[in-house]
Amino acid sequence: MSISTNRFKLAVFGINVSHGCTISTAAHGIEVDWAESLRLARRADDLGLEALIPVCRWKGFGGPSEFNHRSFETYTWAAGLAQATQHIHVFATTAVASIHPVLAAKQGATIDHISGGRFGLNVVAGWNSQEVAMFGQQQLPHEQRYALTDEWMSFIKALWTREGAFDFTGAYFNAPDCYAEPKPLQRPLPPIMSAGVSPAGRRFAAKHADMNFILAPNLDAARETVADIRRIARQDYRREVEVWGNAAVFCRPTHAEAQDYYRHVIHESGDLVAAGNLLDTFTRESASQLPDPALRESYLRNMMAGYSGFPVVGTPTEVVDFLQAMADCGMAGATLSWPDYAAGLDQLEREILPALEARGLRQARRA
Repeated sequence: MSISTNRFKLAVFGINVSHGCTISTAAHGIEVDWAESLRLARRADDLGLEALIPVCRWKGFGGPSEFNHRSFETYTWAAGLAQATQHIHVFATTAVASIHPVLAAKQGATIDHISGGRFGLNVVAGWNSQEVAMFGQQQLPHEQRYALTDEWMSFIKALWTREGAFDFTGAYFNAPDCYAEPKPLQRPLPPIMSAGVSPAGRRFAAKHADMNFILAPNLDAARETVADIRRIARQDYRREVEVWGNAAVFCRPTHAEAQDYYRHVIHESGDLVAAGNLLDTFTRESASQLPDPALRESYLRNMMAGYSGFPVVGTPTEVVDFLQAMADCGMAGATLSWPDYAAGLDQLEREILPALEARGLRQARRA
């Protein structure tokens, strides 16, 4: 299921957590205030963007910026924004360890009705053991986490599609006489997103997701990952899966100004402590390959720019060129973040979207 007919789709990422996705004391948001969430969500909706995707966060990463120490819970956040917007898909990002499938399915169906069929579910297997511990649970090994997540998602799909009562029996969930009404408005299911490039993460996306959100060190590596995920989906599950990337945008009228802006936000004001805490947690818990110590600082810079998204630093034309390059390597869309989201969305309207439309990557916005 695709949430849009645009060749290259765009979502706003991370406006429910403090500082958004930029690990820097120079970032101009996010404060995590409801009026702020409303303002940015409605702005993205007016611009015709496809989705709002939150970060599932229960605890921050410390450092001078106290990165992500404030956060809105994503299901209730999505329900509120579903009522306040008209067209955009509003996702809830969920860590599997934090919620039972029966409750997740009911909340998702409710938000789908509130929104008139615009709910999406972003599934995270759970890579942060400190947050898992807050729920009185112990982190499972990586492969077992994905086995749990596979069963969790299968249970939710059953609740969303099966009529009448049924028993669910699995390795992790045993629930007699299950019943769920009303079903979501979107058929056969609301769109499912996941994030993962490990072998287990790729297989989960190939089996269950409509969109897989990936991180990659460069576009050449991304091209290979895109091809592999789509191959697994087609060969093993007879499905089509969109692959999305993540772009952290630092855009100014000239290339030199953009480089200066990036240098100020990341090199001069970046929070190495919080970025290090996030990187160490992520690589330890996600079965991702640990970076070479000699490359650690470059990994940290990418982490500071936007949760390890591609740092896109340049003029509006250079930003559009990079987004087109993402599309050309097989990506169906990108989540976007900025050090200043309000200014970034204004610039998107004035200079980025018209150019993407002119290149045929997006259709003209509705009146």
